Amino acid sequence: MKKILLTFAATLLLGGCSSMTNWAPPYEQDATVIENSDSLNALLALPKPVGRIPVSVYGFRDQTGQYKPTTGASSFSTAVTQGATSILMQTLGETSWFMPVEREGLQNILTERKIVRAANAENDQSELPPLTTAKIIIEGGIVSYDTNTRTGGMGAEYFGIGASTLYREDQITVFMRAVDVRTGQVLVSVSTNKKVLSQEIRAGLFRYVSYKRLLEIETGFTTNEPMFECVKQSIEKAVGELVIKGIDKGVWRAREAA
Repeated sequence: MKKILLTFAATLLLGGCSSMTNWAPPYEQDATVIENSDSLNALLALPKPVGRIPVSVYGFRDQTGQYKPTTGASSFSTAVTQGATSILMQTLGETSWFMPVEREGLQNILTERKIVRAANAENDQSELPPLTTAKIIIEGGIVSYDTNTRTGGMGAEYFGIGASTLYREDQITVFMRAVDVRTGQVLVSVSTNKKVLSQEIRAGLFRYVSYKRLLEIETGFTTNEPMFECVKQSIEKAVGELVIKGIDKGVWRAREAA
């Protein structure tokens, strides 16, 4: 029985981590470039368009209104990132389908253009070109953040030797729509969701090795999927679905293969 439990504990621990670095404490690391996710690679692999569509985003924000859960104190930290607009703008810019124009920081652009005009007037230079107009407005936001949609775990203990694992699933949902600037008509609307995974693995030994000599060993680690990555992948998936659904409905056309 003891050998069976030891085998179970070893299997549980080795199966829960991809490498032994999970057991080591964190160390200082340099900043790195965020790599493309599978959802972004799928978006970049879509058929090329006839031409890039100018689009604007005035705000793509967290509409859940939820804050991070805390124990014994109030928290004003939101559960979902407030930078979804920046994520969406970068995603739109990386595709060959859309040409995003700045609208969230429009006041800053207008102020800077006034400064340039004042400088041009003194130097007798030509006027600035007009701002690029958008044909499509991307609306929507993060509409839902559901916690503990599924929880579970397993464990065993025998003669002071034990191991256990726990997991939890949360879920975020994103709604996105493309609106025609001229008519206000909603051309395409899509929705996506992404599970947020958390896991804890622990193992321990507690027993007397000799008279009045107690041996106690405990180890473990937890992994929490970053909320930013989940929001990013959900938005990338939504943009991809927006393109595909728009092609199917004839809102925009893909370039014919040569």
